[in-house]
Amino acid sequence: MSMSKISTLLDRIYESDLPSGADLEQALALENQAELDELFGFADQVREKYCGGGIFLRGIIEFSNFCDKECFYCGINKNNRKLSRYRMKEDELLKSVEYLASAHIKTVVLQSGEDQDLDPLWLKDVISQIKSRFGLAVTISVGERSAADYQLWKQAGVDRYLLKMETLDEDLYNSMHPKMSFKQRLCCLDNLRKLGYQVGTGNIIGLPGQSLKTISRDILFFKQGNFDMLGIGPFIPHQETRFSVFPGAQALLVLKTIALTRIVTKNTHLPATTALGSLDQDYRPAGLRCGANVLMPNFTPQPYRKLYQIYPGKKCIDEPVGSCNFCLESMSKENDRFIDYGQGDSLKLRKVGLNV
Repeated sequence: MSMSKISTLLDRIYESDLPSGADLEQALALENQAELDELFGFADQVREKYCGGGIFLRGIIEFSNFCDKECFYCGINKNNRKLSRYRMKEDELLKSVEYLASAHIKTVVLQSGEDQDLDPLWLKDVISQIKSRFGLAVTISVGERSAADYQLWKQAGVDRYLLKMETLDEDLYNSMHPKMSFKQRLCCLDNLRKLGYQVGTGNIIGLPGQSLKTISRDILFFKQGNFDMLGIGPFIPHQETRFSVFPGAQALLVLKTIALTRIVTKNTHLPATTALGSLDQDYRPAGLRCGANVLMPNFTPQPYRKLYQIYPGKKCIDEPVGSCNFCLESMSKENDRFIDYGQGDSLKLRKVGLNV
Protein backbone atom coordinates (compact mmCIF):
# COMPACT_ATOMS: atom_id res chain seq x y z
CA MET A 1 0.00 0.00 0.00
CA SER A 2 1.33 3.47 -0.86
CA MET A 3 2.16 5.89 1.93
CA SER A 4 -0.58 8.25 0.76
CA LYS A 5 -3.16 5.47 1.00
CA ILE A 6 -1.96 4.53 4.49
CA SER A 7 -2.13 8.15 5.55
CA THR A 8 -5.68 8.39 4.21
CA LEU A 9 -6.63 5.16 6.00
CA LEU A 10 -5.26 6.36 9.33
CA ASP A 11 -6.88 9.76 8.96
CA ARG A 12 -10.20 8.08 8.32
CA ILE A 13 -9.85 5.87 11.39
CA TYR A 14 -8.80 8.83 13.54
CA GLU A 15 -11.55 11.18 12.41
CA SER A 16 -14.44 8.71 12.50
CA ASP A 17 -16.81 8.63 15.46
CA LEU A 18 -16.84 4.85 15.00
CA PRO A 19 -14.34 3.46 12.46
CA SER A 20 -15.31 0.60 10.20
CA GLY A 21 -14.12 -2.87 11.12
CA ALA A 22 -12.76 -3.26 7.59
CA ASP A 23 -10.49 -0.21 8.02
CA LEU A 24 -9.19 -1.51 11.33
CA GLU A 25 -8.51 -4.96 9.85
CA GLN A 26 -6.62 -3.35 6.98
CA ALA A 27 -4.49 -1.36 9.41
CA LEU A 28 -3.87 -4.43 11.57
CA ALA A 29 -2.56 -6.23 8.46
CA LEU A 30 0.16 -3.64 7.72
CA GLU A 31 3.52 -5.37 7.58
CA ASN A 32 6.48 -3.64 5.89
CA GLN A 33 8.64 -1.29 7.90
CA ALA A 34 7.58 1.89 6.12
CA GLU A 35 3.91 1.07 6.75
CA LEU A 36 4.59 0.30 10.40
CA ASP A 37 6.58 3.50 10.85
CA GLU A 38 3.60 5.43 9.49
CA LEU A 39 1.17 3.66 11.84
CA PHE A 40 3.31 3.92 14.95
CA GLY A 41 4.31 7.51 14.26
CA PHE A 42 0.67 8.50 13.81
CA ALA A 43 -0.28 6.82 17.10
CA ASP A 44 2.59 8.54 18.88
CA GLN A 45 1.38 11.92 17.65
CA VAL A 46 -2.14 11.18 18.92
CA ARG A 47 -0.70 10.19 22.29
CA GLU A 48 1.29 13.42 22.48
CA LYS A 49 -1.73 15.53 21.56
CA TYR A 50 -4.21 13.94 23.96
CA CYS A 51 -2.00 12.63 26.79
CA GLY A 52 1.19 14.68 26.68
CA GLY A 53 4.72 13.40 27.15
CA GLY A 54 4.38 12.03 30.67
CA ILE A 55 4.48 8.36 31.57
CA PHE A 56 2.34 7.49 34.57
CA LEU A 57 3.38 4.76 37.01
CA ARG A 58 0.96 2.26 38.57
CA GLY A 59 2.56 0.16 41.30
CA ILE A 60 1.15 -3.38 41.35
CA ILE A 61 0.78 -5.53 44.45
CA GLU A 62 -0.47 -9.05 43.66
CA PHE A 63 -1.86 -9.88 47.07
CA SER A 64 -3.32 -13.35 46.38
CA ASN A 65 -3.08 -16.03 43.69
CA PHE A 66 -6.13 -18.01 44.76
CA CYS A 67 -8.62 -18.23 41.91
CA ASP A 68 -11.96 -19.98 41.38
CA LYS A 69 -11.86 -19.73 37.58
CA GLU A 70 -10.65 -22.23 34.98
CA CYS A 71 -9.54 -19.85 32.20
CA PHE A 72 -7.64 -21.86 29.59
CA TYR A 73 -4.82 -19.30 29.20
CA CYS A 74 -4.06 -18.37 32.82
CA GLY A 75 -1.44 -20.01 35.01
CA ILE A 76 -3.24 -19.31 38.29
CA ASN A 77 -6.43 -21.09 37.17
CA LYS A 78 -7.86 -23.31 39.90
CA ASN A 79 -6.87 -26.53 38.10
CA ASN A 80 -3.15 -25.80 38.38
CA ARG A 81 -2.32 -28.16 41.23
CA LYS A 82 1.42 -27.49 40.96
CA LEU A 83 1.12 -23.89 42.07
CA SER A 84 1.63 -22.96 45.71
CA ARG A 85 -1.17 -20.63 46.74
CA TYR A 86 -0.87 -17.58 48.97
CA ARG A 87 -2.85 -14.73 50.45
CA MET A 88 -0.87 -11.80 51.84
CA LYS A 89 -1.71 -10.72 55.36
CA GLU A 90 -2.93 -7.19 55.96
CA ASP A 91 0.29 -6.02 57.57
CA GLU A 92 2.38 -7.46 54.71
CA LEU A 93 0.21 -5.74 52.16
CA LEU A 94 0.30 -2.39 53.91
CA LYS A 95 4.07 -2.61 54.31
CA SER A 96 4.32 -3.09 50.54
CA VAL A 97 2.07 -0.08 49.99
CA GLU A 98 4.28 1.97 52.30
CA TYR A 99 7.34 1.02 50.25
CA LEU A 100 5.49 1.90 47.05
CA ALA A 101 4.51 5.30 48.42
CA SER A 102 8.12 5.96 49.47
CA ALA A 103 9.08 5.56 45.80
CA HIS A 104 6.83 8.56 45.04
CA ILE A 105 4.33 6.45 43.12
CA LYS A 106 0.82 7.82 43.57
CA THR A 107 -1.29 4.86 42.36
CA VAL A 108 -1.43 1.37 43.81
CA VAL A 109 -3.05 -1.51 41.93
CA LEU A 110 -4.31 -4.29 44.21
CA GLN A 111 -4.63 -7.42 42.09
CA SER A 112 -5.59 -11.00 42.83
CA GLY A 113 -7.18 -14.03 41.28
CA GLU A 114 -10.98 -14.22 41.19
CA ASP A 115 -11.40 -15.65 44.67
CA GLN A 116 -14.91 -15.75 46.14
CA ASP A 117 -13.35 -16.42 49.55
CA LEU A 118 -11.89 -12.92 49.49
CA ASP A 119 -13.61 -11.16 52.39
CA PRO A 120 -14.99 -7.86 51.03
CA LEU A 121 -14.86 -6.30 54.51
CA TRP A 122 -11.17 -7.24 54.86
CA LEU A 123 -10.41 -5.54 51.55
CA LYS A 124 -12.53 -2.54 52.56
CA ASP A 125 -10.38 -2.12 55.68
CA VAL A 126 -7.18 -2.35 53.64
CA ILE A 127 -8.47 0.26 51.20
CA SER A 128 -9.50 2.61 54.00
CA GLN A 129 -6.05 2.40 55.57
CA ILE A 130 -4.31 3.03 52.26
CA LYS A 131 -6.41 6.14 51.68
CA SER A 132 -6.01 7.51 55.22
CA ARG A 133 -2.32 6.68 55.70
CA PHE A 134 -0.87 7.22 52.24
CA GLY A 135 -3.41 9.21 50.22
CA LEU A 136 -2.83 7.13 47.10
CA ALA A 137 -5.14 6.56 44.18
CA VAL A 138 -6.35 2.95 44.49
CA THR A 139 -7.13 0.60 41.63
CA ILE A 140 -8.41 -2.89 42.37
CA SER A 141 -8.60 -5.86 40.06
CA VAL A 142 -10.22 -8.85 41.73
CA GLY A 143 -12.68 -9.92 39.04
CA GLU A 144 -16.41 -10.41 39.05
CA ARG A 145 -18.11 -9.50 42.32
CA SER A 146 -21.56 -8.46 43.44
CA ALA A 147 -22.76 -4.90 42.95
CA ALA A 148 -22.86 -4.68 46.76
CA ASP A 149 -19.13 -5.48 47.00
CA TYR A 150 -18.31 -2.92 44.33
CA GLN A 151 -20.35 -0.31 46.20
CA LEU A 152 -18.67 -1.17 49.52
CA TRP A 153 -15.20 -0.69 48.04
CA LYS A 154 -16.18 2.50 46.23
CA GLN A 155 -17.43 3.95 49.50
CA ALA A 156 -14.11 3.00 51.10
CA GLY A 157 -12.33 5.18 48.57
CA VAL A 158 -11.38 3.03 45.58
CA ASP A 159 -10.85 5.20 42.52
CA ARG A 160 -10.52 2.69 39.68
CA TYR A 161 -11.40 -0.87 38.76
CA LEU A 162 -9.80 -3.06 36.09
CA LEU A 163 -11.91 -5.93 34.74
CA LYS A 164 -10.47 -7.34 31.55
CA MET A 165 -12.71 -9.05 29.00
CA GLU A 166 -9.71 -10.62 27.15
CA THR A 167 -11.88 -10.88 24.01
CA LEU A 168 -15.12 -9.28 22.92
CA ASP A 169 -16.03 -12.21 20.69
CA GLU A 170 -18.75 -13.89 22.75
CA ASP A 171 -18.26 -17.35 21.26
CA LEU A 172 -14.49 -17.18 21.69
CA TYR A 173 -14.90 -15.86 25.24
CA ASN A 174 -17.26 -18.67 26.26
CA SER A 175 -15.04 -21.33 24.66
CA MET A 176 -12.11 -20.52 26.98
CA HIS A 177 -13.94 -19.53 30.17
CA PRO A 178 -15.75 -22.61 31.58
CA LYS A 179 -18.72 -21.84 33.84
CA MET A 180 -18.38 -18.12 33.15
CA SER A 181 -20.75 -15.82 31.31
CA PHE A 182 -19.80 -13.19 28.74
CA LYS A 183 -22.97 -11.25 29.51
CA GLN A 184 -22.32 -11.37 33.26
CA ARG A 185 -18.88 -9.86 32.78
CA LEU A 186 -20.36 -7.06 30.69
CA CYS A 187 -22.91 -6.53 33.46
CA CYS A 188 -20.09 -6.12 35.98
CA LEU A 189 -18.51 -3.43 33.81
CA ASP A 190 -21.85 -1.64 33.71
CA ASN A 191 -22.22 -1.86 37.50
CA LEU A 192 -18.76 -0.40 38.02
CA ARG A 193 -19.50 2.52 35.74
CA LYS A 194 -22.83 3.26 37.42
CA LEU A 195 -21.06 3.39 40.79
CA GLY A 196 -18.67 6.07 39.58
CA TYR A 197 -15.46 4.07 39.19
CA GLN A 198 -12.86 4.97 36.62
CA VAL A 199 -13.21 1.74 34.66
CA GLY A 200 -10.65 -0.26 32.72
CA THR A 201 -10.84 -3.39 30.62
CA GLY A 202 -8.68 -4.92 27.89
CA ASN A 203 -7.80 -7.91 25.77
CA ILE A 204 -5.17 -10.55 25.08
CA ILE A 205 -3.62 -10.61 21.62
CA GLY A 206 -2.74 -13.97 20.06
CA LEU A 207 -5.39 -16.14 21.70
CA PRO A 208 -6.11 -19.39 19.84
CA GLY A 209 -9.06 -18.79 17.52
CA GLN A 210 -8.60 -15.03 17.45
CA SER A 211 -8.48 -13.19 14.11
CA LEU A 212 -7.87 -9.67 12.87
CA LYS A 213 -11.64 -9.35 12.66
CA THR A 214 -12.12 -10.20 16.33
CA ILE A 215 -9.34 -7.79 17.33
CA SER A 216 -10.99 -5.03 15.29
CA ARG A 217 -14.24 -5.73 17.18
CA ASP A 218 -12.35 -5.38 20.46
CA ILE A 219 -11.06 -1.97 19.41
CA LEU A 220 -14.56 -0.85 18.40
CA PHE A 221 -15.85 -1.96 21.82
CA PHE A 222 -13.08 0.05 23.48
CA LYS A 223 -14.19 3.10 21.51
CA GLN A 224 -17.89 2.65 22.25
CA GLY A 225 -17.23 2.05 25.95
CA ASN A 226 -15.14 5.23 26.32
CA PHE A 227 -13.03 3.43 28.94
CA ASP A 228 -10.67 5.28 31.23
CA MET A 229 -7.91 2.69 30.85
CA LEU A 230 -7.23 -0.34 28.67
CA GLY A 231 -4.75 -3.18 29.11
CA ILE A 232 -3.56 -4.85 25.89
CA GLY A 233 -1.07 -7.68 26.27
CA PRO A 234 0.25 -10.75 24.49
CA PHE A 235 -0.87 -14.34 24.92
CA ILE A 236 2.01 -16.26 26.52
CA PRO A 237 1.25 -19.99 26.85
CA HIS A 238 1.60 -21.47 30.33
CA GLN A 239 2.59 -25.12 30.68
CA GLU A 240 -0.15 -25.84 33.25
CA THR A 241 -3.07 -24.64 31.13
CA ARG A 242 -5.29 -26.04 28.39
CA PHE A 243 -3.63 -23.62 25.94
CA SER A 244 -0.07 -24.79 26.64
CA VAL A 245 0.24 -26.37 23.18
CA PHE A 246 -0.49 -23.17 21.24
CA PRO A 247 2.14 -20.66 20.03
CA GLY A 248 2.45 -17.35 21.80
CA ALA A 249 1.55 -13.97 20.39
CA GLN A 250 3.55 -12.05 17.83
CA ALA A 251 4.80 -8.88 19.51
CA LEU A 252 4.19 -6.90 16.33
CA LEU A 253 0.46 -7.61 16.39
CA VAL A 254 0.27 -6.45 20.01
CA LEU A 255 2.02 -3.20 19.09
CA LYS A 256 -0.29 -2.62 16.13
CA THR A 257 -3.30 -3.15 18.40
CA ILE A 258 -1.95 -0.66 20.94
CA ALA A 259 -1.33 1.87 18.18
CA LEU A 260 -4.80 1.56 16.68
CA THR A 261 -6.44 1.64 20.10
CA ARG A 262 -4.61 4.90 20.80
CA ILE A 263 -5.72 6.39 17.47
CA VAL A 264 -9.34 5.35 18.05
CA THR A 265 -9.73 6.08 21.78
CA LYS A 266 -7.56 9.21 21.82
CA ASN A 267 -7.04 9.90 25.55
CA THR A 268 -7.51 6.52 27.23
CA HIS A 269 -4.63 5.46 29.50
CA LEU A 270 -2.73 2.59 27.82
CA PRO A 271 0.08 0.72 29.59
CA ALA A 272 3.09 -0.89 28.03
CA THR A 273 2.37 -4.03 30.04
CA THR A 274 4.76 -6.25 31.93
CA ALA A 275 3.70 -9.10 29.63
CA LEU A 276 4.86 -7.04 26.66
CA GLY A 277 8.23 -6.87 28.38
CA SER A 278 8.30 -10.64 28.97
CA LEU A 279 8.55 -11.90 25.38
CA ASP A 280 11.78 -12.75 23.51
CA GLN A 281 12.87 -9.19 24.33
CA ASP A 282 11.49 -6.23 26.26
CA TYR A 283 8.95 -4.57 23.95
CA ARG A 284 7.79 -1.99 26.48
CA PRO A 285 9.93 0.78 24.92
CA ALA A 286 8.33 -0.04 21.57
CA GLY A 287 4.92 0.12 23.24
CA LEU A 288 5.74 3.62 24.49
CA ARG A 289 6.63 4.64 20.95
CA CYS A 290 3.30 3.51 19.51
CA GLY A 291 0.82 5.05 21.91
CA ALA A 292 1.31 3.73 25.45
CA ASN A 293 1.57 6.22 28.32
CA VAL A 294 1.68 4.02 31.46
CA LEU A 295 4.22 1.65 33.04
CA MET A 296 3.46 -0.76 35.87
CA PRO A 297 6.33 -1.55 38.26
CA ASN A 298 5.80 -4.57 40.49
CA PHE A 299 5.84 -4.08 44.27
CA THR A 300 4.72 -7.61 45.19
CA PRO A 301 7.21 -8.83 47.80
CA GLN A 302 9.08 -12.12 47.68
CA PRO A 303 8.38 -14.99 47.88
CA TYR A 304 4.91 -14.13 46.57
CA ARG A 305 6.02 -12.45 43.36
CA LYS A 306 7.28 -15.73 41.88
CA LEU A 307 3.97 -17.40 42.69
CA TYR A 308 1.75 -15.02 40.73
CA GLN A 309 2.34 -17.08 37.59
CA ILE A 310 -0.33 -15.97 35.16
CA TYR A 311 2.19 -16.68 32.39
CA PRO A 312 5.76 -18.06 32.36
CA GLY A 313 8.90 -15.99 31.96
CA LYS A 314 7.37 -12.99 33.70
CA LYS A 315 9.78 -10.08 33.77
CA CYS A 316 11.31 -8.80 37.01
CA ILE A 317 10.21 -11.63 39.31
CA ASP A 318 13.68 -12.11 40.81
CA GLU A 319 14.67 -8.48 41.32
CA PRO A 320 14.33 -6.78 44.72
CA VAL A 321 11.20 -4.69 45.24
CA GLY A 322 11.73 -1.15 43.96
CA SER A 323 14.55 -2.01 41.55
CA CYS A 324 12.32 -1.03 38.61
CA ASN A 325 12.68 2.70 39.27
CA PHE A 326 16.03 3.23 37.56
CA CYS A 327 15.00 1.03 34.64
CA LEU A 328 11.76 2.94 34.09
CA GLU A 329 13.45 6.34 34.30
CA SER A 330 16.01 5.16 31.74
CA MET A 331 13.28 3.80 29.48
CA SER A 332 11.42 7.11 29.56
CA LYS A 333 14.52 9.14 28.69
CA GLU A 334 15.36 6.83 25.79
CA ASN A 335 11.94 7.69 24.37
CA ASP A 336 12.34 11.46 25.01
CA ARG A 337 9.61 11.23 27.61
CA PHE A 338 9.47 11.80 31.35
CA ILE A 339 8.01 10.01 34.35
CA ASP A 340 4.94 11.83 35.61
CA TYR A 341 4.65 11.11 39.33
CA GLY A 342 1.08 12.39 39.54
CA GLN A 343 -1.90 10.14 40.23
CA GLY A 344 -2.80 10.03 36.56
CA ASP A 345 -6.56 10.16 36.90
CA SER A 346 -8.74 9.53 33.89
CA LEU A 347 -8.26 11.98 31.06
CA LYS A 348 -11.90 11.44 30.24
CA LEU A 349 -12.66 13.74 33.17
CA ARG A 350 -10.93 16.71 31.54
CA LYS A 351 -11.30 18.63 28.34
CA VAL A 352 -8.76 17.72 25.67
CA GLY A 353 -5.67 19.91 25.79
CA LEU A 354 -5.82 21.14 29.40
CA ASN A 355 -2.75 19.19 30.46
CA VAL A 356 -0.86 19.03 27.16
